[in-house]
Amino acid sequence: MSKQDLVVLGQDGVDGCCPGLLTAPLDEAQSVELAKVFKALGDPIRLRLLSMIASRAGGEVCVCDLTPAFDLSQPTISHHLKLLRQAGLIDCERRGTWVYYWLLRR
Repeated sequence: MSKQDLVVLGQDGVDGCCPGLLTAPLDEAQSVELAKVFKALGDPIRLRLLSMIASRAGGEVCVCDLTPAFDLSQPTISHHLKLLRQAGLIDCERRGTWVYYWLLRR
């Protein structure tokens, strides 16, 4: 992820539609959703996968380009990608025999 992709909140923590952590405590639903994201990013493999997807020129990457970067089986890589999808960080589309992934901007 590059510096241009990061959204920086003002000191008051308000960014138009949503209050920041500095202005109001999270409600239960917000904390559950945010915990899923933190849990997904808490694994070094998933963090690397997300970085590889986010930094890819053209905005998307084939799973065939992700798998060789790790000493893990293809089903293990697919499991990690599934957890990133469930956390709402990435999405994918099957094209023939391959699956392509891209970052979801929040």
